[in-house]
Amino acid sequence: MFRSKMRWLKSVYISAFVTFLVLASLHAVIHLVRSQLAWPWLGAALAVLPIVGFFARIYWVPTARTAAHLPLLTATTLLGAAVAVVAGFRQGGLTSEAVLQSLLVAAGWLAYLFWYSRFSRRDRSRLEVGAALPAFEVEDPEGSKVSSASFLGNPLVLVFYRGNWCPLCTAQIRELTEQYQELESLGATVALVSPQPPGHTRKLAKKMGVPFLFLVDAGNRAARKLGIDAPAGTPFGFQALGYASDTVLPTVVITDAEGKILFADLTDNYRIRPEPATFLRILREAS
Repeated sequence: MFRSKMRWLKSVYISAFVTFLVLASLHAVIHLVRSQLAWPWLGAALAVLPIVGFFARIYWVPTARTAAHLPLLTATTLLGAAVAVVAGFRQGGLTSEAVLQSLLVAAGWLAYLFWYSRFSRRDRSRLEVGAALPAFEVEDPEGSKVSSASFLGNPLVLVFYRGNWCPLCTAQIRELTEQYQELESLGATVALVSPQPPGHTRKLAKKMGVPFLFLVDAGNRAARKLGIDAPAGTPFGFQALGYASDTVLPTVVITDAEGKILFADLTDNYRIRPEPATFLRILREAS
């Protein structure tokens, strides 16, 4: 029950935090101009604007991974909050809007880094290197069944991604498409699996324009079987766009032609993803 509540809280938190950041940045800029660059609002702007830029960059510039703790961005945010607090204290108003807003931004950012971004207690027992890939079944976007047994006979790069709503996931897939020719020369099958609706998967396949297998894990059944499902992992509000509340933990598995697991990346931070060069190296070593 506690875990379920924490997952739901994360779902609500990320949507609320991003919305708050947009409003806080507008608020800081307006007051900064009106106050003629008063120090408390300078601090408030310094605390929030780089974070807004970070999220904007993730959504608009293909970004498959970031540093775990983003030290420069974190230092800038904390410095901005400190400037707002010190300036507010000197002006006799620690309860001023600029101070309170800056502290909320800083607290929200630390929660994003050390709580929201992290996955805890991932089950690694079902995807151990050297073991056989457990059998599972998914579907193609037209609804036809696809068994994991159909992947045998060729090396396999299997990517479970959260959905089109996740910019890091789509950036990771775009990276793979850029390695298409080399992956093909190594004889690898690339299967991309998401619990998102088939229409969303068809749209992504058309956008990427490569003959990878874009597959659907309806109801998250395969993810649960492999121990990589993420109940309530979709940000609150995306359900209105057709996404289910439950999603999958970002996972990459590479197997040989007999289905033996050569590599399994079960990241504990959704912003940390393996480089395509890693996939190519493992496939080359196995060939």
